[in-house]
Amino acid sequence: MKTAIVGLPMVGKTSLFTILTGVHESTRMGTMEARAGVTKVPDPRLEALARIFDPPKVTHASLEYFDFPSISKETLREPSYLASLRVADAIAHVVRVFDSDSIPHEKGDVNPERDIDDVDTELILSDLVVVEKRLERLEKDRKKIKDPGLDREYELLQQAHACLEENRPLRTLTLEGEDEKRLRGFQFLSLKPILYVLNLGEEDASRLSAVEQEYRDKLLPTRPGADVAAICGNIEAELVELSAAEAAEYLASYGLPDSGLHRLINATYRVLGLMSFLTAGETEVRAWTVPINSTAPKAAGAIHSDFEKKFIRAEVVNWQALVEHNGYPGVREKGLLRLEGKEYIVKDGDVLVIRHG
Repeated sequence: MKTAIVGLPMVGKTSLFTILTGVHESTRMGTMEARAGVTKVPDPRLEALARIFDPPKVTHASLEYFDFPSISKETLREPSYLASLRVADAIAHVVRVFDSDSIPHEKGDVNPERDIDDVDTELILSDLVVVEKRLERLEKDRKKIKDPGLDREYELLQQAHACLEENRPLRTLTLEGEDEKRLRGFQFLSLKPILYVLNLGEEDASRLSAVEQEYRDKLLPTRPGADVAAICGNIEAELVELSAAEAAEYLASYGLPDSGLHRLINATYRVLGLMSFLTAGETEVRAWTVPINSTAPKAAGAIHSDFEKKFIRAEVVNWQALVEHNGYPGVREKGLLRLEGKEYIVKDGDVLVIRHG
């Protein structure tokens, strides 16, 4: 799953991408080209299971991020920029909250809510252009061909057009089944789930959680398909240079329980509608990424496609029970290892052993 990192100039977007992925500016070729990078999903459950099983290999789940050039009316008219942005599964909009005399804001002052609204509007206008062009084409095609599919597409795009004309993102539409699938096929930008990443200054670091909650209360009631994560880019840049013990001490000096990047990655998981189940044994402890509400056969298919086709049952136990009882013999003895069939909905943190033909 791909997440596009976007934002206005000088918001800390590229620095954040570099901290997340380790990919540096020098690797970008061409001004409109997005840079790709992969980041490991932090998961303390894997470390806890690894202490029980002591495998030679521990494999974390991963997320793919793309760093895009600063967003503007001009870049959203560039075909290469738009094409790359449209294939993303979600958008992470980095929003400047920090003040700095040495880093000017392109609009003269720091106003996060204005910047959020402005970027949202640019995405909406970009989609409006696509809808209007397609409606023009459909009007011509419907005069030549009698096709119920074209008629339904026309009605759906008229609904989308009305939504966009009201400056509402397409995420606010309630669609189901074929209609939702049909609209998703256009890869509209305002239909994608969006994560607002608030980049605070060090002076506000101790208030990260409070600021994040404040913006959740302001933004999310009227923005379905959105989430908020607050970070301090300067602190995160320091953390990557420190050992685990030094990082914990450094975070404590700001009154922070954990890294903002961890919250950002977890929030990315949420907006993408993802979760992790685990496998654990003597050869490997691993996290596997699947959509929320996946059935056991679908989860098995994440491990290997044959496991989904030939799925029989899954042995299931919560990771914490597996740790507390020191492995499979302990949970079997306590009756905590369950057999589940094809209808079972896998939960985040389940440890699965797949039985297949």
